[in-house]
Amino acid sequence: MKKILAAVLAVLLCVLVACAVAEPVNVYALKGPTGIGMVGVMRDHADEYSFTLCGGPDEIVAAIASGSADIAAAPTNLAATLYKKTSGNVQLLALNTLGVLHVVSSDASIDSIDDLAGRKVYATGQASVPEYVINYILEQNGLTGKVEIEWVAEHSELAPMRAAGQVEPGILPEPHVTSALMQNDKLSAVLDVTALFDEAAAKAGNEDMVLSMGCVIVRKDFAEQNPEKVAAFLDAYKASVELVNSDVDTASQLVQDNGVMPKAAVAKRAIPNCHIVFVEGEEMRAQIEPLYALLFAANPASIGGQMPDDAFYYAR
Repeated sequence: MKKILAAVLAVLLCVLVACAVAEPVNVYALKGPTGIGMVGVMRDHADEYSFTLCGGPDEIVAAIASGSADIAAAPTNLAATLYKKTSGNVQLLALNTLGVLHVVSSDASIDSIDDLAGRKVYATGQASVPEYVINYILEQNGLTGKVEIEWVAEHSELAPMRAAGQVEPGILPEPHVTSALMQNDKLSAVLDVTALFDEAAAKAGNEDMVLSMGCVIVRKDFAEQNPEKVAAFLDAYKASVELVNSDVDTASQLVQDNGVMPKAAVAKRAIPNCHIVFVEGEEMRAQIEPLYALLFAANPASIGGQMPDDAFYYAR
């Protein structure tokens, strides 16, 4: 009996260990550009991760705070806010999306920021990152007060107005840019706000600063307990971003198949304008820390009321 009992206990122990090893990592991501870089991981590592796609940042906040999410793709300013909100239980793993804003117009003569002087420009994102970024660009180009910004409440409200030619010009994020262009062939994305931001930062002597609107975060307690899983995820994510940027046809279909965006045709046109990247470690910190300083100066609450300290930045 003792031998039989020992054998049964050994089998049960093996089963428990196997279950523990096989337990998937819970990964959350926002639908849209912030989640696009994830699609290769979804395809190639479905057994290792349990994916949840969210319609808005509030779902990410709740999942991280409750411990439901181990890793999440989220806006970069939200990452800093969550760091404060969770008393340091969030770390920044990587930057995954640069700026996704573009100036959309039917006026082909607009080819520089100076061409917006004296115009009314329609935009979304008042009292959030888009407003602070746009103000910074205008300030560094001596255009403060020379460009009137008319703020519209929602992207979903501005995009059809822009497509119908009711507002001229307009600043939209992807994939709303692509949707507007597909509905009105007279429109084009005349200015890339990410490029304008880079130029403005260079004028201010802050060449390292990059406009990064999306990132990947991890719960610190999960990272401390599972460094090998975090490293494996980062490797898989890096490969996924390389897939997205090198094979847009495959990536756009994966975007549709996994529900990141509804239509592959829209994703195919939007991906090249979404600046999907993978940046980790010291390079990540060098790029995002100056942006956090800019946002803090504009509105401390936009990043949780304080600048993130050293412990916020994950390094493997």
